[in-house]
Amino acid sequence: MKTSTLLKRFAPYYRKYLGIMAMDLFCAALTSICELVLPLILRYVTNIGMTDLSALTIRTIVTIGALYFLLRIIDGLASFYMAYTGHVMGAAIETDMREDAFAHLQKLSDNYFNNTKVGQIMSRITSDLFDVTEFAHHCPEEFFIAFVKTVVSFVVLSQINLLLTVIIFVLIPVMAISCSYLNIQVKKAFKHQRNHIGELNARIEDSLLGNKVVRAFANEDVEIGKFNRDNQEFLKIKRQTYKYMAAFQNTIRMFDGLMYVVVIVAGGIFMIKRLIAPADLVAYTLYVTTLLATIRRIIEFAEQFQRGMTGIERFTELMDASIDIFDEEGAVPLQNVEGEITFKHVSFEYPDNHTPVLSDINLTIKPGEKVALVGPSGGGKTTLCNLIPRFYDPTEGEILLDGQNIKKVTLQSLRSNVGVV
Repeated sequence: MKTSTLLKRFAPYYRKYLGIMAMDLFCAALTSICELVLPLILRYVTNIGMTDLSALTIRTIVTIGALYFLLRIIDGLASFYMAYTGHVMGAAIETDMREDAFAHLQKLSDNYFNNTKVGQIMSRITSDLFDVTEFAHHCPEEFFIAFVKTVVSFVVLSQINLLLTVIIFVLIPVMAISCSYLNIQVKKAFKHQRNHIGELNARIEDSLLGNKVVRAFANEDVEIGKFNRDNQEFLKIKRQTYKYMAAFQNTIRMFDGLMYVVVIVAGGIFMIKRLIAPADLVAYTLYVTTLLATIRRIIEFAEQFQRGMTGIERFTELMDASIDIFDEEGAVPLQNVEGEITFKHVSFEYPDNHTPVLSDINLTIKPGEKVALVGPSGGGKTTLCNLIPRFYDPTEGEILLDGQNIKKVTLQSLRSNVGVV
């Protein structure tokens, strides 16, 4: 799925927490401002010291220090809110998603569970959603901080030296384009990794549930061999993931170095030509450091971003699993049940393999009557019984309960009146 599509599907989960989100972003803005003030303070002090040292009094220094310490207190309080309340919000969103996933699973038909490994389902509603907590909290926060710092840095740096600023900011999209390919590969690797975790869970589940059968046939070595092959395959997938991650991070470091080279060389030339003051170059370098740290943080967040998107994608795939058995429009509760069951020209084949199981069955069971279905394994005895509470729907024909089509009554009332032993 496209990232934009996944974000649209995920966005409604923020609706309950808009107040917390707004406060979190406000705190993010405060921490960004506190960080961006330091280069301006150093620039101010350095400029006064180089032009008129006598104007730089102890009182001025103490006042500036006290102001900056106050900003740091504000920064600490804002950071605490982000780290605590922001993470709790992420965990709450994860909980909401897990509740929705579990509720959706209750509505799916037997056909879905027959064709999906339990280990895969468990991975989708447990481990796949763990990374959503970090994603839900950090995604809007990190991008908002990056936006604030980038805009403020561009404004301040442009005032110091517009030409040098343009050169620096031209390199940023080049870095983004260079990293985009590796970013896509990392996303694919994480998706593959998540899928294989589900397969590994399914393998473990099958082996543990069938432990007595394994021991009865002395098949321990066979099961160990199967598990080891899956485990080694998982290692191979993780190795590929780390390869792309390492290339991704190395590309970032190379661009970091390139930007510093530009600042040193171009800034030095501009200083020689008196196009930039020494104190301004110091402040410029500090702002570039802050800007690079912000860009690096966003790009490194891409790993967490892709983990979160992978979890959201697998969650979305689960939520998109079609509900085959549902209440028909106008379905009414079943009342005053007597218990007459009628099959009229009922045929059935399983959707996954289209193998005919029942063909043109006509059967009436009177209230209180006991009927035994006898036949070989695979003859359709269990399937016929499963059609009555609508675990499956007939391919053709209809089933009546007291003369009423069971599709015309609500599932809850139908199954409440059908006992399965």
